[in-house]
Amino acid sequence: MALERLDKLLASTGRWSRREVKELVRQGRVQADGVPVRRPEDKCDPAAVCVTVDGQAVDCAPFVYLMLHKPAGLLSATEDRRQRTVLDLLPEHLRRRGLFPVGRLDKDTEGLLLLTDDGPLGHELLSPKKHVDKVYYARVDGTVDREDAEALAGGMSLGDGLRCLPAGLEPLGDGSECLVTLREGKYHQVKRMLAARGKPVRYLKRLSMGPLRLDPELAPGEWRPLTPEEVAALRRGQGELL
Repeated sequence: MALERLDKLLASTGRWSRREVKELVRQGRVQADGVPVRRPEDKCDPAAVCVTVDGQAVDCAPFVYLMLHKPAGLLSATEDRRQRTVLDLLPEHLRRRGLFPVGRLDKDTEGLLLLTDDGPLGHELLSPKKHVDKVYYARVDGTVDREDAEALAGGMSLGDGLRCLPAGLEPLGDGSECLVTLREGKYHQVKRMLAARGKPVRYLKRLSMGPLRLDPELAPGEWRPLTPEEVAALRRGQGELL
């Protein structure tokens, strides 16, 4: 990996401005592999050097990847003047990173949402040509049955003329619950397809997106960084799963 200026690396985390980094260096509070940094313009390989501030390691990775369990009531957007967005759940230094949600969930829909500042990967995951599988859990009014599953599998045409790609439908329990698998992400698609079958959705939650599965340990509103294995799976997916 190319060498990067330490002041640029630390400022890119969103925790400090470059001016603040210079002051930290002057005070001897920044170290690289245990050695005090003498000049803010000194360079290092962030993948090979442990950079600390006040003895605490700082993640200087070029991109951030977060798994969020989106709660109902928040917009899947980067900002909104009147309503709270999913980014309001993050600390200030992460909001400064320019993170964005990869895809959208309706305001009242819960579940898996990927937040990142990796534009190329986000573009690949959202590209209509890639057909990334997304699995949703739904509770409906009524009972889904084999005829509903066959209708979704055949590719539905909705009342407004939208032609949907074939989708999966797996009834659960007594049929008032089901799993829906989409290969696209049209506006309110799960709700619109099931409503067209006379089974309006009462509750909807996204469980997975490509190889990424919602961590069952995350409560609504909680988030965590992706593991290296999860990031690698997403990147592999650009050539294999997407």
